[in-house]
Amino acid sequence: QVQLVESGGGSVQSGGSLRLSCATSGYIYSSYSMGWFRQAPGKEREGVAAINLNGIPSYADSVKGRFTISRDNAKSTVNLQMNSLKPEDTAMYYCAAAPGGYCSGSWCLRSSGYNYWGQGTQVTVSS
Repeated sequence: QVQLVESGGGSVQSGGSLRLSCATSGYIYSSYSMGWFRQAPGKEREGVAAINLNGIPSYADSVKGRFTISRDNAKSTVNLQMNSLKPEDTAMYYCAAAPGGYCSGSWCLRSSGYNYWGQGTQVTVSS
């Protein structure tokens, strides 16, 4: 059974930072592209950032320059460093894995390409 376990969510004031982590098995980590998605109440799920097996990232325009996705090979973990957070970043954040580990560009941010999902971690940014 594939497991993706997110951690690191919480509440922060506008302008603050949070770091999300997603732990998974070594097989998934070494074979899949990994992504972070978010869903706010009443809104559709949207792709935030993704990273392929070559370590090449993709970002939504709304988070470019503020969020950084990275792989930690020693821990089979994908991290999302979120800086300069805004109230509009408030959402449930989900980690996901997509087969075919070499996604690129906007394809990486489409939820339809991902077949494994974590339970989510809440991020709340207050003004």
